[in-house]
Amino acid sequence: MAVSDLGDPPAVPRRGARVMPLGLLAGSARVVRPLISFVFVLAIWSGVGAAQLVPETIFPAPWTVWNATVEMWQMGTLAGDLAVSLSRAAIGFAIGATLGVALGLMTGRIALIRTLLGPFLSLLRPIPAIALVPVAIVWFGIGEGSKYFVISYTVFLTVWFNTHHGMEYVPEIYLRASRSLGASRRREFLTVIIPAAAPYIFAGLRLGVALAFLSLVAAELSGASSGLGYRLQEARQYIRTDRMFSLLIILGALGASVDMVVHQIGRKLVHWQQG
Repeated sequence: MAVSDLGDPPAVPRRGARVMPLGLLAGSARVVRPLISFVFVLAIWSGVGAAQLVPETIFPAPWTVWNATVEMWQMGTLAGDLAVSLSRAAIGFAIGATLGVALGLMTGRIALIRTLLGPFLSLLRPIPAIALVPVAIVWFGIGEGSKYFVISYTVFLTVWFNTHHGMEYVPEIYLRASRSLGASRRREFLTVIIPAAAPYIFAGLRLGVALAFLSLVAAELSGASSGLGYRLQEARQYIRTDRMFSLLIILGALGASVDMVVHQIGRKLVHWQQG
C-alpha cells in the first residue's frame, strides 16, 4: 500500500503555537450565537423603522425606544420601578419555591400526602395567574400581599410539579442498591433520593424564575402604583408604545439574566447530570 493511500498525517501544533482550550471555544460559542441573533433582529427592526413602513405610534424604531428608556431613567421612575418589581419577584419566588420544593418532596415519597393533595394541586395548575388577581385583591387588598400571593402561587405550582415528578421517578435500582448496602431511610433520602431528583428540582426552579416575572406583570397590572407592570399599563393609557417596548425589553432582559444565573448554579451544584 502506498503511503499516500493512508491519507494525510494529523496536523501537529507547532512548538510555541497557542491552542485555544475546548472549554473556551464552547464558552465563546455560547456568547456569540445569541449576539448573532440579537444583531439580526435589531437590523431588521432598524430597517423597518428607517423605511417607516409602520407608523411610530404602533411600532416604534429602536432609537425611539432607546430615547424613551433614557427619558424614564432621567425622570427617576425606571430605577424605582426596577427596584420595586425585582423585590416583588424575589420575595414571591422565594416563598413559592420554598413551599413547592418542600411539598414536592412529601407528595413524591409519602403516599398519604400524595393521595390527599396531588389531585387538588393538579387541578390548580391550569389556572392562570391573571385569573387570581381579583381574588388576591379581595383577600389581601391592593398592597404588597396580593402581589406576593399571585407570584408565589404561580412559582409554587411549577416547582412543586417538577419536584414531585423527580421524587416519584427515582430509579428503583438506586433504592435497591442503597438498601443492600444497609443505608438507613434518612441516609437513603438525603444521599440517594434527593440527588437523583435534583435535576428535576432545578429545572422547576428555572421555570419558576420565568413564571415569577410573568406573574409579576399580571400582579402589577391591577391595584399597583409602581413597578414595571404598572408602567406598562400607564404607557398603554397614554399610547406610549415606545415606553411599552422599552419596558418589555427590560423585563425580558431581567428574566433572561436571572434564568442564566439559576442555570449556572444548577450546573455547579448538580454536576452529575452533565453528560
